[in-house]
Amino acid sequence: MSSLGVEDHLVDPATRDRAVAHLRSGGIVLPTLGELADPARIPTAVTAGLAGVGPDDPSPRNLFRIHWWNDGSRTRRVDVPDHVVLPRELTGVDARIVVALGDRFPMIGAHKVLAAYACLVPRIVTGRFDPTAQRAVWPSTGNYCRGGVAISRILGCHGVAVLPEGMSQERFDWLGRWVTSPDDIVTTPGTESNVREIYEACEELDRDPENVVINQFSEFGNHLVHWLCTGRALGAVFEHLRETDDTLRLRAFVSASGSAGTLGAGDHLKETYGAEVVAVEALECPTMLRNGFGSHNIQGIGDKHIPLIHHVHNTDVVVGVTDRATDQLAVLFSDPAGLAYLADRRGVPPATLAALPSFGLSSICNVLAAVKLAKRRGLGPDDVVVTVATDGAELYASERERVRARDFADGLDEARAAEVFGRWMLGADTGDLLETTARDRDRIFDLGYFTWVEQRGISVEDFVARREPGFWVGLRDRLAAWDELIVDFNGRAGVLAGGSWAG
Repeated sequence: MSSLGVEDHLVDPATRDRAVAHLRSGGIVLPTLGELADPARIPTAVTAGLAGVGPDDPSPRNLFRIHWWNDGSRTRRVDVPDHVVLPRELTGVDARIVVALGDRFPMIGAHKVLAAYACLVPRIVTGRFDPTAQRAVWPSTGNYCRGGVAISRILGCHGVAVLPEGMSQERFDWLGRWVTSPDDIVTTPGTESNVREIYEACEELDRDPENVVINQFSEFGNHLVHWLCTGRALGAVFEHLRETDDTLRLRAFVSASGSAGTLGAGDHLKETYGAEVVAVEALECPTMLRNGFGSHNIQGIGDKHIPLIHHVHNTDVVVGVTDRATDQLAVLFSDPAGLAYLADRRGVPPATLAALPSFGLSSICNVLAAVKLAKRRGLGPDDVVVTVATDGAELYASERERVRARDFADGLDEARAAEVFGRWMLGADTGDLLETTARDRDRIFDLGYFTWVEQRGISVEDFVARREPGFWVGLRDRLAAWDELIVDFNGRAGVLAGGSWAG
């Protein structure tokens, strides 16, 4: 697998030693991926050192909050990952749709910070990235580059964000507060689905040997960390629900494709519970559904290509969701008239309404796809569909204002709220849903050839190896190897041994 960048051994001791000295000088300790999967394993001295550190502080200690087990304040640990079980009053289906809340993650309020950590740190501990001399370039449609910039700043290295110019203003506002220089924000033409333009900008940056492109669409650390951490967290949520009802069955995991990293959690849930893996994309850009293309506004699910880290042959269902639905429901879920309609006319419980600010555009997309699947499968009250709210509504205030001006120029009253809810939630149909056959999976898999072999230089042998389930299972050996290297790295740095993290 020489062209896939999944080294699990020390490649360059000299580079690793410079990184050790650098992190020692910054008083930085790296959590293992196993600790992020199970925060109970985090040393007491480290936990004590988190007291007084705000969740948005650019502090190395916040590395130990990059997990699913934070409470709503993002400062304390909970026994079960924060989630909401959506009732029939909201979804219109009997199945229990369970949404894990990604805005509990520190610094960026989105789970992409977990992927960014898992993509950079293995490079550091194997000696493939020098934080004293190289710049980490983070291509993204928004959240991953924010996570990368946050991790870079905490580790004392230079981070560069590459993202489309049409993404929400809130993303750019956040980046402006975190980057070293305005030049570290590189914008590309287009919006959510213009991933090729991002790659072209990275090709230019990659000509400078001091720049290292850490591409979430091809970094297998992204897949692996979600298999380990997100899969385990969602399993814990399901087991918690089953404590009070042992008749429950985990029927499916639903996630918008994006980089396909989060879909790695589906592999874990399929192996453990037999859940189907459901990949979601914008109906306006139906790449998996029918080799289509187009533009859309479901920010967070960049497409027009098949990510290298998408385990296509483990994907059972593909669902298309229109951005007209996510745009209008985002307004409904935040507007006083919309919330009043949901409470008074639909009887949506207050606890559910209180969770809606945790739903960004791709989160609403995931919920709609889960509803569509529940309808297609005829799921009942003993059936559970799990998904994630990647980020919260606060990242999209500017987008909601744009949609208000476009679709609700006269305001949102009860009648319009009922129309929006009836059309997009209660009226969600199953027409744009593909139950993948072996032929469908081969078709989707083969689409990736043009991006990764012809354009990105992946060898044909390594590309084709990804067809086999054994390839993906074999990747998991890297997790233990990387954690051993992290432990060795921390030992060499000696920060914890010095006692400076206590209290």
